[in-house]
Amino acid sequence: MTQPLRLLRSGAATFLILTLGIILLLPGLARAQSVDEIISKNIQAHGGLEKIQAVKTLRSSGKVSFGSFQARFLQENLRPDKVREETIIQGLAQVQAYDGKTGWQVNPFQGRKDAELLSADDLKSLQEDSDIDGPLVDYKSKGHTAQLLGHDSVEGTDCYKVKLTLKNGDVRIYFFDADSFLELKIESQNTIRGTVQYSETFYGDYEQVDGIYFPFEYQQGQKGSPDRAKFTVEKIELNIPLADSLFSMPPSPPAKPAGGNPGGAQ
Repeated sequence: MTQPLRLLRSGAATFLILTLGIILLLPGLARAQSVDEIISKNIQAHGGLEKIQAVKTLRSSGKVSFGSFQARFLQENLRPDKVREETIIQGLAQVQAYDGKTGWQVNPFQGRKDAELLSADDLKSLQEDSDIDGPLVDYKSKGHTAQLLGHDSVEGTDCYKVKLTLKNGDVRIYFFDADSFLELKIESQNTIRGTVQYSETFYGDYEQVDGIYFPFEYQQGQKGSPDRAKFTVEKIELNIPLADSLFSMPPSPPAKPAGGNPGGAQ
């Protein structure tokens, strides 16, 4: 074998080794780069960042059913971080709200008519709901981290699978339709009183409201369980007037004096 031919083959082998090395490195590079691209496409699929961030208030109302159980729900958001949620059964409303600092509730179904503070665990879901843009928008600045887990399917539909670890340690795993980039499912891992609880939400019936796509139907339940609560959204209103007082904890009524003459001293 001549020296030039040996050098040519040696150069080809070196090129092949370098090429294989680059190919082996590409999956890791693609994951690091494409997770933000996929999240960006999801935001664009909903209507785009400009339209989403132009929403100052949001009101969503509808009905929820679970077996024979029937109720109505109402959720109101005020930018940047206020939320009020009501569950209405036979005219009685359980209220949970967060004003950006304090989380509270009124639960007449437990015989309580006065507002009471929520525990830290009960407050976490409200704080997440108070983010009117959702946790994916500007997720890095919010202290969340994202990771692309590859592909998976939801009821036969190919999806991108993205893991979002929230600042508080809870986890959301998103399944984005590979064609539309809209959510088809979110798996949730929430730590409540030291125990991890797993649930999942399925989304469908996307409709456009003022240029933004919202799911008008979703189902929630424990992960893997066929029993799910079905939420049907009947109306979504954007940028309607909402007073700050809706989200503030009502003052406690003055304590009644113990004993004494209700008519006053004689």
